[in-house]
Amino acid sequence: MAVESKTMQIQQISVIGLFGIFDHVIPLNMNERITIIHGSNGFGKTAMLRMLNGFFESRYSVFRTIPFTKFRVDFDNGNSVEVFKTSETPEKAKKKEHISFNFYEVGHEKVSFSLRATKSPPDLDFPVEILDDIIPEIRRVGSKMWRYISTGETLSLNDVIDRFEDVLPSKAKLREEPEWLENLKNDIHVRLIESQRLLNVVPSRSSRLYSGTPSMLPTVSAYSEEIAKLIQSKLSEYGTTSQSLDRTFPVRVVQQQPSSEVTDEQLRHQLNELEQTRSRLIEVGLLDKDENSDFQIQPQFIDESTKNILSVYVKDVERKLSVFNEIASKIELLRRIVNNKFSYSYKEMSFNKEKGFVFKTIYRPPSSNRESLSPTDLSSGEQHELVLLYELLFKVKPNSLVLIDEPELSLHVGWQAQFLKDLQEITKLADLDVLMATHSPDIIQDRWDLTVELKGSKK
Repeated sequence: MAVESKTMQIQQISVIGLFGIFDHVIPLNMNERITIIHGSNGFGKTAMLRMLNGFFESRYSVFRTIPFTKFRVDFDNGNSVEVFKTSETPEKAKKKEHISFNFYEVGHEKVSFSLRATKSPPDLDFPVEILDDIIPEIRRVGSKMWRYISTGETLSLNDVIDRFEDVLPSKAKLREEPEWLENLKNDIHVRLIESQRLLNVVPSRSSRLYSGTPSMLPTVSAYSEEIAKLIQSKLSEYGTTSQSLDRTFPVRVVQQQPSSEVTDEQLRHQLNELEQTRSRLIEVGLLDKDENSDFQIQPQFIDESTKNILSVYVKDVERKLSVFNEIASKIELLRRIVNNKFSYSYKEMSFNKEKGFVFKTIYRPPSSNRESLSPTDLSSGEQHELVLLYELLFKVKPNSLVLIDEPELSLHVGWQAQFLKDLQEITKLADLDVLMATHSPDIIQDRWDLTVELKGSKK
């Protein structure tokens, strides 16, 4: 059974029996594309985000660790999916919980899938022996058997995977999923930006020895390296496009029909626009400054032959520079937002192809002594802001639903007050929907129309 729609979006999420207490319904704001969840601590804001992400990212152990009865996702085409947790208490055995999914597609009968359907044996891309190191809660009691210390249960390899798959250093597919479920996940893109976002966990692995202690890389450093590689990739694409066009330029000039439709004024305007675009790309660090890039074409020099050559030249340069269109817009927005906020601490951000993020101190009155800073020299609040903005602009596919947990972390009140306006610019440029959980009224400002309050059960 296939999910046919290519434009399906999440319209509402709901839960029954969360923590054995709460029933919540969260309709998403489909028009303005930003929905804000707020409510008291312990009401399940983060849990709702984690369950939604867990379903679409196949992080199913979240459904085993969070108490609930039913979790439901409704889509704008009338389809829906439900996740159920049911319990069995066999004689002389501990209670077992089973997780199952039901998919309801308009015009079709319900289809189901149980999480008990784990591949056996699973295709792991790491040695089984390391499980004791990376999961402190278990101890090996057999070749492929472990004891779960906290409960005393004996777990098979499949049991360990079912319960702890989120922490496994594996990219292997651990279970067979029905076609409808795979299609649904391919059609809906969800990304969770968690409250702990300043460190990247990198498993320390080698072919001979696995270290149970993963290495921790500052996220700002990882993203700085990443944007440098992205810029280099675009420059390589630019070079390849340039070589191809330059090689065929003479032939295309000869074959070009007379450009009588283009006036001298239009041609001068096109050339000026190209120079403005090039200057913009130099400003954001995507192109190196070329001393010969600035020139003026005087009217008396544009005869018919020259016009023909320049018309081909203009089209070629437009095509070459178009390689940078998307990344330039995103870098410009990121740079503007960051520099507006970091100016309070006299820091300025730029980009280059070698280092990625480049930070320098600025002083008032201006000083020639501009100290270079590492991304890790930023304050925790500055790092939180940079990581969050970078993820929204560069780590998320267009038309995704982004889940943001506690965007206010480490941000002073002034930044919180500006956050929603910045987010609206980003969602428009990057084509995103956002569902975020916050405690901060300073984040919400006067946009209570975008909020959904999670409330307790009636006593």
